[in-house]
Parts: sequence; structure tokens; C-alpha cells
Amino acid sequence: MKFESIFLALFMIGAGFGASAQQHSEQDHSNYKAPSDPLVQAKLEKWQDAKFGLMMHWGTYSQWGIVESWSLCPEDEGWCERRGPHAHNWYEYKKAYEGIADSFNPVNFDPEKWASAAKNAGMKYLVFTTKHHDGFSMFDSKYTDYKITNTPFGKNPKSNVTKEILSAFRKEGFMTGTYFSKPDWNTDSYWWPYFPPKDRNVSYDPKKYPEKWQEFKEFTNNQIQELMTDYGSVDILWLDGGWVRPFSSIDPNISWQKSIPYDQDIDMARIAKEARKKQPGLLVVDRTVSGEFENYVTPEQQVPDHYLPIPWESCMTMGNSWSYVPNDQFKSTHQLIHTLLEIVSKGGNLLLNIGPGPDGTWPQAAYDRLNEIGEWMNINSVGIYETKPLAPYRQGKWAFTHKGQRTYAFYLAEKGEKLPKLLKIDGLTINSEQKISIAGQNTTLKYKQGNIQIPEKVSQTAGLQPAYLFIIE
Repeated sequence: MKFESIFLALFMIGAGFGASAQQHSEQDHSNYKAPSDPLVQAKLEKWQDAKFGLMMHWGTYSQWGIVESWSLCPEDEGWCERRGPHAHNWYEYKKAYEGIADSFNPVNFDPEKWASAAKNAGMKYLVFTTKHHDGFSMFDSKYTDYKITNTPFGKNPKSNVTKEILSAFRKEGFMTGTYFSKPDWNTDSYWWPYFPPKDRNVSYDPKKYPEKWQEFKEFTNNQIQELMTDYGSVDILWLDGGWVRPFSSIDPNISWQKSIPYDQDIDMARIAKEARKKQPGLLVVDRTVSGEFENYVTPEQQVPDHYLPIPWESCMTMGNSWSYVPNDQFKSTHQLIHTLLEIVSKGGNLLLNIGPGPDGTWPQAAYDRLNEIGEWMNINSVGIYETKPLAPYRQGKWAFTHKGQRTYAFYLAEKGEKLPKLLKIDGLTINSEQKISIAGQNTTLKYKQGNIQIPEKVSQTAGLQPAYLFIIE
């Protein structure tokens, strides 16, 4: 225990999301290809209506409280920094890192509690990290020993945590998604020990060693098909590690893609075809690889500055880090609600990440934020679910959506700002025949000389909210 405490103190690393955020900020979305399969189209429409989802990064790295996987990567980048007694020697560090599995034992794991909290917050879908770049499988894979069921927690009846999590959320009505890292830094067929890795990429040239690369392709497909076969209904296959891609798909205008040294084609056509035989209508999200297998795009830790006419999702952290870091600073409820409205008004979904700790629990702050978001959603979610963005989308302190003939205008208030007596809606024309009310109240508001008139009683009833929803019909 003392040894682990020393590691916890020494291995504290910052958020570490710079690498991925950079990778997704430059993507050209003009090559988006809409799915042609009617079942995929229907699933995509259902997903777009959901608007708000939960992501969880969880693995053995949570025990050290460090950035997920990236400290294994031998690149001279801030998010790859190693610390602690083995930092000076990559081989010793990798051995120590992979040794975390020998003591990983999240005894307080309670997925039903997570699912209930997420549902009460108004979340509608889940994406769980079944395997990150480090190769540790959070499911009982037959193709590796580096997995959750081969730890002290393996004796627990809930040790196959992916199955337990998907089941718990499915019971609460969630769409379910499996995050899966295409690169695997644990398997010899990706980081082949004969050639020590120089960076995040495969450590050998697949063209020179096609048998080794075929071995990796089979390994990857086998693990994905396990998830599509043995874990109930799955709605989303969310693939990360965009450097694993066909060489022909590299965009020379994007800086990080120019550094990919090899063709790393893992045959997405085969993976998707076999997966959809098991999961008809499955959404496949091959991140940053524009084309047939990126059913929606995924800007990371950012919101586009304008409306996007294609399906998209901002994946963002509730705190500063994707994975559990002690004393992480969580965003305020006010900021999270504003972010949700910013995204929905521009046509996207918000996938909000929480990192469980080493004992299998969320920080209390995560529960607090979800509870507060849920209280707001109970009143205002009518303007979010199953809506479409409405021009001018986001203007001034306003965000707009609509459903049919009903317009939803969200006023994004400053912290502590009460509704004024007169309020002008920027960018929207309202005629005298339209009815205006505030969500949760039946009072019809008067509209004169370009302003909504808000009686004091209505303002008091509305109270202090991060955003106020005006319903116009």
C-alpha cells in the first residue's frame, strides 16, 4: 500500500487531452459520407434526437491517478510525460505500468448507481472505454490475458465490467456504445518487441512484415466481434486512435496526420460488415477517418464556432482530465448547461465524460453536477430532445431550437442573473399572433415593441437558472 501511495504521488500528471484535441481540431468535414443502410440511418436519427450522453474513461491507469495510457507513449510531448521511480527507463516503466493489473481491485463498483444518476441528469446514451491505447481490456476477452478478469477483481461476480455497465444502462433505457482503441500498445503484433516503439504508431513497417500486421488485424477484429456478440445489444462502435488508418486516407493538409509513417489499414469494411451482422443498424464511428465508417464526427474538448449540417458530437470532460485524477477541478453546472445548449443549437450532441476512481466510484462532485443538471432538465428538456437547430442557431446570449411549429429560445444567463422586466430576443422575428411562455409556467407573456414583458411574479417563479427557456408557438 505504501508503494502504491508513493506511485500515486509521483505519477500525478495533468489532464493530458492536448494530443487528442489537436488531432480532431483540424479535420476537414467536407468529405462526410452519409450512411446508405436504412437501419443505420434510423439509428443515427435516434442518436441525434438523444442529444446528451455519458462517456467514461476507466482502466488500471485510474489506480495511479494519471493520464490514460499516454505515459507509455515514447514521444516528447507533455501528455506523454513519465514520472516516478521508473521514469528514467521506458522498459522499466512499461513493466511497472502493466503491473498495476496485479493489484487493480475496484471493490465499490456499482454500475446501477451510475446509470440511475446519468438517467436523472437527462442523459440518453453511453460510450464506455472497453479498451484504451494501453491495451488493457475492461472486458473478458479470450484474446488477451491483459484484462479486468485477470486481476484481483476477477473473483468478483461483476468482474466483466463492460457487460455489467452496458446491462445496467440498457435497463435504464440508454443507447449503448463501446469505445475501442484501434492501436494496442500491449500486444506484440502492434508494438513488436523486435523493434522498440518510437512513437504511438506500429513499431514496424506493415508492408515489410505483412504476416505480423495480419496477425494484428485478426486480433483487432476478434476483440471487436467479441463485444458485438457477447454483450447484448450495442448501438455504437466508437473507435479511437485515428493514426491507425489506410495511408490513402491521410490528409496532407492536417499536421498530425503528416507524421503517420506507415499504412495501418485494419480493414474497416470487414470489421463493420461483421459487426453489423451481429448488431443491425450499428453506428460506426471511425474517428477522424472521413468516409463510409465515420457515421458521425467527434470534435474533442471543443465546440464548433458555427452550425454543422452533418451529424456530430462534442466529447468533453466534466473535469479537466479524461481519466480519474485526485482533486480534479470540475466545471460548474452553469458552464455545463451552457455548453450543452451551445452544442444542441448548432446541431450536435454532447458526450460528457466522467472518470471513475480506482475503487470503482465516481467523485461526489460528479454526482452533484448530474443532480443539478437533472433539476434543470426536468423543466427545460422539452427544448432539447428530438429538436432541430433553428437559424440563427446561437446569437448573443440566445440559443435556438425548434420542433415542428414550436420554437425554443434559450436565454443563457450570467451567473446570478435574474430575468429582467423586458427582454429582447436577438436574431428572431416574432409576430403578434404567436404565444410566448416560459418552460414550467402556464402564463402567456406579452410581446410589445420587440420585447418580451416579464412580470415580477413570473421572474420570481422562474428563480435563478443557468438558462431560461422561452417557448414560442
